[in-house]
Amino acid sequence: MTSLLLDTHALAWAVGRPDRLSERARSAVADPANHLVVSAASAWELATKVRLGRFPEAEPLVAQYPSIVAELGAEPLPITDRHARRAGGLAWDHRDPFDRMLAAQALLEHATLVTRDEAFTALAGLDTLW
Repeated sequence: MTSLLLDTHALAWAVGRPDRLSERARSAVADPANHLVVSAASAWELATKVRLGRFPEAEPLVAQYPSIVAELGAEPLPITDRHARRAGGLAWDHRDPFDRMLAAQALLEHATLVTRDEAFTALAGLDTLW
């Protein structure tokens, strides 16, 4: 079984626009043999983007977040102090706090990060799938 941590855009697309996922990502997310994990950082990022008007179409996802994550068959992943310390200490020239948290969680939880974002390829040791 592979543990898959969904990047925020992968989560939004998996529930609302699965056609936007790559074929490989869509197959991996749909495979019941994989363990899907969704970070609290994604809830935080989505809520922030909705509030700022940068992703208004995600408002239903924010409002129904727990039930949508459950329907997807994913397990919520809380942010711990261990995750926070790793995110802050990553030797990675990337400033986005949401991306840093997702990367730290994927590394610490031994998960493959499902993402289209090529910035993650610069982080040694992080497995990504797209």
